[in-house]
Amino acid sequence: MIWQFIDSSSVGGAERHVATLTGSLRRAGWPAEIVLLQRHASKHGLQAHGMQEHGQNASPSRSRQAARQSSSDNPWLIQLDDAQLPFRHLDGRSATLVKALRTERPKLLHTHGYKAGVLGRLAARIAGVPVVSTFHSGERGPFPVGAYEWLDDWSSLLGQRIAVSQKIKDRLPFTSHVIPSYVATSDQPPTALLPDVAVFVGRLSAEKGPDIFCRLAERAPAGMTWHIWGDGPMRQELEAAYGRTVRFHGVATNMEQVWQQAGLLIMPSHFEGVPLAALEAAAHGVPVLASRVGGLPSVITEGQTGWLFAVGDVDGALAGVAAWQAARQDTPALRHRCWLKARTDFSEARWFPDILKVYRAAGAT
Repeated sequence: MIWQFIDSSSVGGAERHVATLTGSLRRAGWPAEIVLLQRHASKHGLQAHGMQEHGQNASPSRSRQAARQSSSDNPWLIQLDDAQLPFRHLDGRSATLVKALRTERPKLLHTHGYKAGVLGRLAARIAGVPVVSTFHSGERGPFPVGAYEWLDDWSSLLGQRIAVSQKIKDRLPFTSHVIPSYVATSDQPPTALLPDVAVFVGRLSAEKGPDIFCRLAERAPAGMTWHIWGDGPMRQELEAAYGRTVRFHGVATNMEQVWQQAGLLIMPSHFEGVPLAALEAAAHGVPVLASRVGGLPSVITEGQTGWLFAVGDVDGALAGVAAWQAARQDTPALRHRCWLKARTDFSEARWFPDILKVYRAAGAT
């Protein structure tokens, strides 16, 4: 059994990557499950129903029934349940984690995020379980989070390390493997006309630039509709200021529906790694308009699969919107280029074998 270990209270790029990787492992014949450090009561608004905690010994049918009874839980769990990916919670204590590792003896513990990383590696060392850690965040947070992330970076020497971008690898001490997040792609690109709909998908916090998205919506040409999928500390302020222009949906529990409705994904971030939302959009034939930061230029081929602008440059973003409106007149070609970019550079077939190599190097068989 491979454990994908994370501490999560909502859904973001790291969570989506964990789900994708778990699905890849199970399809490839590697038993895998998602183990959450603890249960968090979510304060996020949901577009659909919520879930309750899966007990460690609950049967799949009872777990699914319990999963639909509460809207106060992590919306990510709805996505996992719909994908029929097994998951469970621990109680947040290091001693419980060590005991579980010693008792169940997973072949490998794969950690995601600084809290799961630090606690997971120490527990795995005590229990004698191989460990791999993936680093998703491109920038350190403010104190005290930044201090925890520093500890996460250096304690990762206890196992094999994966960075989702070159910038993150450059930050980590000593050696690591650059393996970006990846997505599943369909056999054929979508061909339906791209709707006149701009979307923001992500956490409503300063580093993601949702305020720039809202300012852009106010200045954009008439006829477009603007939608935000996500939640976070800036939601109340933004919704009060821009609620007449932008529709706020809360956290999406079905991303497939979001991509079917989207015509353009806008990511006005101040920093990023290789955001999974951009990869998912491309895989669905949806172009991306984004800040020129982090790994986004590796996802966007300027004028072909999307457009880039300087951080905070609303005028530059408006020029990108105009370019998109012109390009969408030939929707089949635009969608095909986006889909092909994801399929060629960010697919399961391209990157999943590299992850298995890291697992074997760590000691998993």
